[in-house]
Amino acid sequence: MTPLQFTFLVLVTFTTNAIAASSDTATPRQDEVRSAPERIATDTRHTTMNGATFTIPAGWSIIAGRSTVILEPPELDTHIAIIDSAAADAAAAVGAAWKSYKPGAIRPLTIVNSSPARNGWDERQVFNYEVSPNERLFVRALALRSGSGWTVVIMDGGTATWEKRSASIILILQSLRAPGYQRESFAGRKSHPLDSASIAQLKQFVESSMQKLGIPGAAVALVDRGKIVFEGGFGVRELGKPPKVNANTLFMAASNTKALTTLLLAELVDEKKLRWDQPVTEVYPGFKLGDPDTTRQVLVKHLVCACTGLPRQDLESTFEFKDSTPATSLALLGTMKPTTRFGETFQYNNLMAAAAGYIGASLVYPTRELGAAYDEAMKKMIFDPLGMTSTTFDMARAQRGNHASPHGDDVDRNPAVGKMAFNYAVVPHRPAGGAWTSAHDLIRYVQLELALGNLPNGKRLVSPENIVARRMPQISVSESAIYGMGLMIDNTWGVPVVSHGGSMSGYKSDIYFLPDAGVGAVLLTNADNGQLLLRPFIRRLLEVIFDGKVEAAEDLAGQVSRHKAIGAKERKRLMVPADPIQVAKLSKRYKSTELGELTVLRDKSVTVFDFGEWKSAVASRINNDGTVSFIAIDPASPGSEFIVSERIGKRALIIRDRQHEYVFVEER
Repeated sequence: MTPLQFTFLVLVTFTTNAIAASSDTATPRQDEVRSAPERIATDTRHTTMNGATFTIPAGWSIIAGRSTVILEPPELDTHIAIIDSAAADAAAAVGAAWKSYKPGAIRPLTIVNSSPARNGWDERQVFNYEVSPNERLFVRALALRSGSGWTVVIMDGGTATWEKRSASIILILQSLRAPGYQRESFAGRKSHPLDSASIAQLKQFVESSMQKLGIPGAAVALVDRGKIVFEGGFGVRELGKPPKVNANTLFMAASNTKALTTLLLAELVDEKKLRWDQPVTEVYPGFKLGDPDTTRQVLVKHLVCACTGLPRQDLESTFEFKDSTPATSLALLGTMKPTTRFGETFQYNNLMAAAAGYIGASLVYPTRELGAAYDEAMKKMIFDPLGMTSTTFDMARAQRGNHASPHGDDVDRNPAVGKMAFNYAVVPHRPAGGAWTSAHDLIRYVQLELALGNLPNGKRLVSPENIVARRMPQISVSESAIYGMGLMIDNTWGVPVVSHGGSMSGYKSDIYFLPDAGVGAVLLTNADNGQLLLRPFIRRLLEVIFDGKVEAAEDLAGQVSRHKAIGAKERKRLMVPADPIQVAKLSKRYKSTELGELTVLRDKSVTVFDFGEWKSAVASRINNDGTVSFIAIDPASPGSEFIVSERIGKRALIIRDRQHEYVFVEER
C-alpha cells in the first residue's frame, strides 16, 4: 500500500435499499439553481451554506447551488458533491443529498459504518454502495453532523480518475471542517522525553492493538534526542510456533526501502557523481519511459518523487517475474506511459524507484550486474556504516534465521500464516521495496535522519544539505502532506512528521521521525492487518509526547469495527469453495500477453488459480449485474479479482488495477 492509499484510508472509511448513481452529470432539483462550471486556478477555500469549509483543488471546476456544491476534476466522469441538509439523521441526510445531486439515482447500499468524530464534526457515518467490477465506478457517501445540521459528501466517479486524482480528492476531504473548527496543533510545544512511563504507554498501545487486529507479531524501536531509548518485540514470529519476535527479528521492510535508496543517491550527490537536477539520461543513457517527452523531463530527483505522471502499474511485475532481472525491470519501465502531465498530481510508481537504485549503483560499480551493484553499494555505503548488520536483500539468507513469517486473514477473517511466494516479485525491483530489516537495524537509519547525516561516532555519512534535500516538496499528497524523494512530510498536526510506509503481502510497516522534536520510531508487523495500526501508532506517539487529545485508541477501535463489518459483509457474498457450476465453465489454461499463464487446478472441491510464480485458492461471487468473479482468498495473497468474460469467441478472465485492464484468454 502506498502512502497515498494509506492516508486516504485514514480520512475516509470505505464502508439497507439505498441510493447512488452513475457518473452522468447531475440534474438539479427544480428549486436548486446551479451556476455554470467555473475552473479554479489555485487551491481555494470555500464555505457552504451551513458554514462548513473545504478547499477546492487547482484545476478543478465548481458548480454551485444554494445548498449543493459539485466539484469536478479535468476528467468529466467524476464528481464530488457537498450538500448541506437539515435532516433528522444520517440516512435521511444522505437520501436528501442524492435527490439534490442526482434525482432518481438508485443503487444498493452494502453497509453503513460510524467513524470517530473529527475535524469538529459531532458524528460521521460512511455509506458504501454496491458497484459491479465492470462498471469501474467508485461510489461512496459520507454524512457529517455538526449540531443539528448535516453535510453530506457524495463521491461518484470512474476508478481511473479516482486513482489519478486521489491527492486532490484527499485535499477536499481532509480540508472539510465543521463551522468554526480549529484544528489541533502541536506547533511551538516542547515534546516530553520518551521516558520509561511514556515508553510503557506506547508498548501497551501496540500490544492491545495487536490483539484487537489479530496481528501475530510486531517490533518497535524508538529514538529520542539522538539516543535509542527502546527496541523490542511483541508476539510471535509465526502463529502456532513458540519463537517470539525480538528487536533483531527480520521483517520485509517493503517500500521503506525507498528512503534507504534515496539515501544512497544523497551520498552520490555528495561525491559529485550526480546532481539532483541532472537529467537521468545524462547519468544513464539507457533510461527510457514509454513516453519520450516525459523521459526527457526526468531529473535524478524525479526518480522517486511520484510526480512524473506515471501511474501505479504493479500487476505486470507481480504476476510474471520468474525470469525478471534488474535489466528487465528497467526495460518494463520503458513500456509505461504517464496518465497525467508531469508534475500535475501524485502518482506512485514502484519501477521508477527501482530505477533510482540501479542507476545510482551503476555509478559505484559500473562493471557489475545492476542487482549485484545495488546490493553491494547499499551494504558498503549504507548498511555497514549504520551498523545495520542484519539488513539484507537476500531472501534465502533472511529466512534462514530469526525472521517473521507473513500472515493475513483467511476467508473467514481469522489470522493465518501466509505463503512467501508472491513476495519474491519484489526481488527484480528491490530498490523499491526488497529490504529485510529489523527494528534494531532500521532505527539506526532513523537516528541518522534526525542527526542530519552524522553517525553516533561523530563521523559524517551524508551532508545535511543532501539528507534534507530528500524531504523537499516534489508533489502535494493532501492538504497538509507532500511527497519528497521516498519520504512523506506531513504537517497535519502543526509539526512536521516525516515517514514512509511499507506493504508486502503479510508485512506492513512504517518509519516515522519528527525533526523538530528529535523523536523517531520504527514499527514492523507480520500481518496485513498491520496496515490498520500504522496511523494510530503515530497519533499515539504524538499524544504521549505533546499531551495531545486522546484519539488514537478510538481511531484504532473504529478501524477494527469497520474491518470486521466489511469483512463479514463480503464473506456473505462469497461462495467457498468456488461454485462448481461456475468452475466447470472455466478453461483449464489461460494466457495474458503481459501477465503470463494461468492454470486452473481442481483438488477435490478446492479450485486454485496457479500463475507459476504463485498460486491461490479462489472463491466465486455473482455480481449484481450477473457477471461472475473469482477472488484469490489465500491468507496474505494479493486478493486479486478475475471477472469471467469472453474475447474473440474464447473464454477469458479479466483482471484490473485502477487504470489498466489485462485479459487472460483461454488456450485450447
